[in-house]
Amino acid sequence: MNPCCIRNAVIASILLLIPSISIDAATPRTSSVNQASSAMKYPETHRVDQVDEYHGVKVADPYRWLEADVRESAEVAAWVEAQNRVARAFLDAIPEREAIAKRLTELWNYERYSPPIEKGGKYFYMKNDGLQNQAVLYVADSYKAQGKVLLDPNAWSKDGTIALSSYRPTEDARFLAYSRTEAGSDWQQIFVLDLATGKQLDDVIKWCRFGGVDWNKEGTGFYYARYPEPKPGETFQASALNQMAYFHKLGTNQSEDQLLYRRPDHPDWHFGLGLTDDGKYLILEIARSTDPQNQILVRETSEPLDAPFKELIGDFENQFSFLGNVGTKFYFLTDFKAPTKRIVAMDIGQPGRERLTEIVPARKETLESASLLSDRLICQYMVDVLSDAAVFDLSGKSLGKVELPGKGTVAGFGGDSDAKETFFVYTSYNVPANVYRYDVPANTIELVRKPSLKFDPDTITVEQHFYKSKDGTRVPMMLAFRKELKSGAPHPTLLYGYGGFNNSMTPAYKPEYIAWIEMGGVLAVANLRGGGEYGEDWHQAGKLSRKQNVFDDFIAAAEYLISSGRTSPEKLAIMGGSNGGLLVGAVEVQRPELFGACIPMVGVMDMLRFHQFTAGQFWRGEYGESNNPDEFHTLRAYSPYHNIKPGAKYPPTLVMTADTDDRVVPMHSFKFAAAMQHAQAGPAPILLRIETKAGHGHGTPVSKLIDTAADRWAFLVKELDVEVMQP
Repeated sequence: MNPCCIRNAVIASILLLIPSISIDAATPRTSSVNQASSAMKYPETHRVDQVDEYHGVKVADPYRWLEADVRESAEVAAWVEAQNRVARAFLDAIPEREAIAKRLTELWNYERYSPPIEKGGKYFYMKNDGLQNQAVLYVADSYKAQGKVLLDPNAWSKDGTIALSSYRPTEDARFLAYSRTEAGSDWQQIFVLDLATGKQLDDVIKWCRFGGVDWNKEGTGFYYARYPEPKPGETFQASALNQMAYFHKLGTNQSEDQLLYRRPDHPDWHFGLGLTDDGKYLILEIARSTDPQNQILVRETSEPLDAPFKELIGDFENQFSFLGNVGTKFYFLTDFKAPTKRIVAMDIGQPGRERLTEIVPARKETLESASLLSDRLICQYMVDVLSDAAVFDLSGKSLGKVELPGKGTVAGFGGDSDAKETFFVYTSYNVPANVYRYDVPANTIELVRKPSLKFDPDTITVEQHFYKSKDGTRVPMMLAFRKELKSGAPHPTLLYGYGGFNNSMTPAYKPEYIAWIEMGGVLAVANLRGGGEYGEDWHQAGKLSRKQNVFDDFIAAAEYLISSGRTSPEKLAIMGGSNGGLLVGAVEVQRPELFGACIPMVGVMDMLRFHQFTAGQFWRGEYGESNNPDEFHTLRAYSPYHNIKPGAKYPPTLVMTADTDDRVVPMHSFKFAAAMQHAQAGPAPILLRIETKAGHGHGTPVSKLIDTAADRWAFLVKELDVEVMQP
């Protein structure tokens, strides 16, 4: 549950002693913007005399009032409406926006499929016809058949803001448990569908987030985790604490569910429940942050539901991801004594690290994920950001490689341990997700779904480059652009990054990227430290006190693009979301002269208070927290909100957030935008765009995705002075 897509966030930096905030900065003011900036008239944003003291250092927080939930505060709601009016007037006046939106709509209008899941001889998959706001769940009798509609989330709301977030059929495909989210919130409700009759059962499970369900072998109930019901008015802001693991029996009320596990002594721990494919063991994975390092507990399903779990791994020193079992022999992917990860086995009758058996040794390349299928281990590696796959038997003997469709990203290879087939998708910046079937015993692949497109992929060049960061570290970066672009000429360039939570930025197709490239823009994606591209060492090099490495990597990427002649500061934009929004905000205030435009999206901007809201407490392992003296100084040194300098000339900035974002609550963007507008001494606009009935990104309707992308590209066309090329 990272700030970005459920599993990681970011921040940390060099330990610096920060001087106290000046008295002037803490003085209440009512002016909405620094008087030196007269190019834009922003809504009035009053400042309050709020000063906090951290370890002897006084820090002003003049926009504390913007932390209130927009649903609960009429004052904040009015301010949000006023900011949106300013942003809309600016963006709607850009002449090219209408044509950009039209082309985006054309590019988004193609069929998209997920890899199918087989249960009970039925194949379940998601499909979007093109412009449907939400993908639809289908079931078919074969992996090639179109099948029939099971669930159509587009019928759940008029505006498409209720989404199907996950689903899980029983082993015999009799029942389907599925979860729904509303307006982009992380909160989920679980429902059950009788697949034989097509009727929805009365079972409803509330107050779940960050997880799904796993059925028992008999299909009479399922395991899940939930949080306590939040207090009135705190649904979208209260910290996610005191998660509990339960078993729900079909046909009963949630109040009757059996509590399996809770840790009130560690309210910040969170749980994942899963059943082994043989149905004999229930596995409980425990994490205390967004870091992959976890505890592993297990118990036999033949025991009573309230039986205690047995500890296999009892600390948070290493990652142990369960892959499958053969009897009491459990297989794990781990970073124990292997920063790039390896596969080990443990006899649960003799648990502990000291009794592990190595099955697949670590390589130089990062072992990103693995599956146990049909007595084989399918290992997905990352080689300089690009996917590779190898096959081993259960003793670790090499059985060769999976011949992948090309140099890009593959994801999938899931299924039950006895499955003889599995499915995966292949994608790149100019290739949408193609679905493939993998025959495990034969080690062959078969193309199952290939979308038809409204552009020619061969007109786009995809290249990989390497550059050196400030400390000499070699960092990869992917570029995508039209083949006919002249080399050595400065072109409008969009630099994207994330750099945190062990998340790897691998090549992936997005219609909005194609539109940008068609207009003559260059797309650059930097693989910064903090991610998982080169294993746990790469991740560790960009977190906590080493967070500044991430910002230095991003700045070095910008300098490389400029020095190579591909772009210029006036033509260079940076963009990132969630932890990447933090990245853009931090780099923008550190090096404002380096960029022609900045788009921080749903970013973590207040690094001193992030842990007090919703999922923020999970990110302390990545960022640290202000309660710790050393970590406070690191956080204060790069916190975007706290490092905005009055009188500075900042580049054109489009701050983007959503009113129902309960992952990175919108107060981060509100406070950052207000402080930027107040401080701006130059003529460049500082806009705040707040999407309504939307969240951190998950479940956003296609219509909103298109509208948001049109605003971003129109903003860049205007601020980078783009001469739009024709498709």
